[in-house]
Amino acid sequence: MDAQGPGRADDIDPADQWVLNPRTGEYELRMPSSAPQPAVPRPRRSSPDGTGGETGGRGPGGAAQGRTKTPGREVVPPQRRRRPATEEPAPGRRGRRPAKKRSTGRKVLLWTGGTTAFVVLVAGVGGYLYLKHLEGNVSTTDVGGAGSSDFSKDEAFNILIIGTDKRTGAGNEGYGDKGSVGHADTNILLHVAEDRSNATAMSIPRDLIVDIPDCPTVQEDGTEKVVPGLQGVRFNRSLGESGRDAGCTMRTVKEATGISVDHFMMADFNAVKTLTTAVDGVEVCVEHAVNDKKSKLVLPAGKSKVEGEQALAFVRTRHAFGNEGDLDRIKVQQQFLGSLMRKMSSGDTLTSPTKLVKLAEAATKALTVDKPIGDVGTLKDIALELKKVPTKNITFTTVPVKDNPAEKIPATVVVDESRAPQVFDMVRNDISFTEVKQQQKKEAAAVAARLKGTKSDPSEVRVRILNGGAPGGSAGKELLYLQNEAGVTKSENAGNAPAEVAKTTLEYAPDQADQARALADILGLSGAAMKPGRSVTNSQGLPTMTLTLGKDFKGAGVKLNATSGKTPDGVDKSTADQVQCAK
Repeated sequence: MDAQGPGRADDIDPADQWVLNPRTGEYELRMPSSAPQPAVPRPRRSSPDGTGGETGGRGPGGAAQGRTKTPGREVVPPQRRRRPATEEPAPGRRGRRPAKKRSTGRKVLLWTGGTTAFVVLVAGVGGYLYLKHLEGNVSTTDVGGAGSSDFSKDEAFNILIIGTDKRTGAGNEGYGDKGSVGHADTNILLHVAEDRSNATAMSIPRDLIVDIPDCPTVQEDGTEKVVPGLQGVRFNRSLGESGRDAGCTMRTVKEATGISVDHFMMADFNAVKTLTTAVDGVEVCVEHAVNDKKSKLVLPAGKSKVEGEQALAFVRTRHAFGNEGDLDRIKVQQQFLGSLMRKMSSGDTLTSPTKLVKLAEAATKALTVDKPIGDVGTLKDIALELKKVPTKNITFTTVPVKDNPAEKIPATVVVDESRAPQVFDMVRNDISFTEVKQQQKKEAAAVAARLKGTKSDPSEVRVRILNGGAPGGSAGKELLYLQNEAGVTKSENAGNAPAEVAKTTLEYAPDQADQARALADILGLSGAAMKPGRSVTNSQGLPTMTLTLGKDFKGAGVKLNATSGKTPDGVDKSTADQVQCAK
């Protein structure tokens, strides 16, 4: 580190001010005590001498805080007992990091993708004040009722990641739509499972033909303006054109897929350049040498490291890979995203305060988000939830599409109705595209015993189906599945239940236990869902069991205990832990 002269706290690199606090096992920012102190309340305890405790963070002018008054010497915050003099670092030397210690707070999973910058930052890396500084970097948009009003740590959530073609910063003159607020150039719907065991990142082609619904947008003066919708147009027009904001894009996703979007994160071209530079480059792989004169991308065959302008060229090129179309570019962007995820979650990044500070600054300055997640506490909560997901269970896929039949020379695509509905259902119903292990709660012996024993043949199972809180039409759809696919021909639709229930249940008489076990196996019912009781009479006057579909019903043919499912035939997918080469 260059020597710092007195009175130049504003020149100090905050990455050089990280000091290990052995009491917490965290690295914390320290700055000279002579630096101006911020007015934000300090979250830490006062020191024993009454002068006030040290806080991590950045004061006015960007100075890092919390050094002792002795120049060239950094010590940890006051301890409850005096530490022996031999434990303190010698004058002029910095404290040394433990070689391999990894605290949970510093293991942060940072995400970004293609031309998007989805980076949710620094959970536990810095102090409260520094996080407040980062919060000031983030821009927010009021999307009204397009998304959720808050973020819940106990539920599955969907975040729409939008990469726009807007240009910001020097060196971007060759890209984007000059003068526009940006169109939805790259779009990824990220679904994070309720149990955090898996996530799905589903790309939405910008040239997908969709219907854009009417969109209420909040103006600068607080008033609301409704931007009229459009029929049969490219997806990328859902943002920017006619004043459409990210809320319009969120509504368009719901219209096209039936999947509700909770929040959005948006960035422009410049984010890829700044983020890849912050981590000292990202490794990519190409099967054949690339020399694309339009994007100026030049790479040898095999592995290379790209950053800055070259990284942006890699994710923007449409002429170096495959059929030179947007769908092939999406595959390359997904490979790039997986590589960037691996780099950001690597020990080389997570144990480097310098890289983490650069990454946090670059990420937050690149982001625009919806207001409910624009505060530092919520961003930190999202980061903590995201880092729970193993990279091997992060699946990249794309909305199943086919060439637009209305065009003689295909330039756009439409949703493939033979494959897409199952993909959308899996995301909606929180079903993983990879095999995941889920730790199940142990049922009491008596409850578990309900599943043990002989099972009737499906053709001998008699059951009537009630809708007790599932989406409309679920009883009829489940009936068709049971009769046509599962062989439960002695089943019938009994309409709506008297009241809604949270969980699906199967009630049966003692002499119907064999039938109940067979149906439980077909439906994926737990022992707790099986309710010994009495039978009722069906339309033929015969005793029958009662299946009541609750709010947890996941769709016809989808097992109630399903945490992962089979990817539909013909749907491409990859996972974040796979190293792939662009073709």
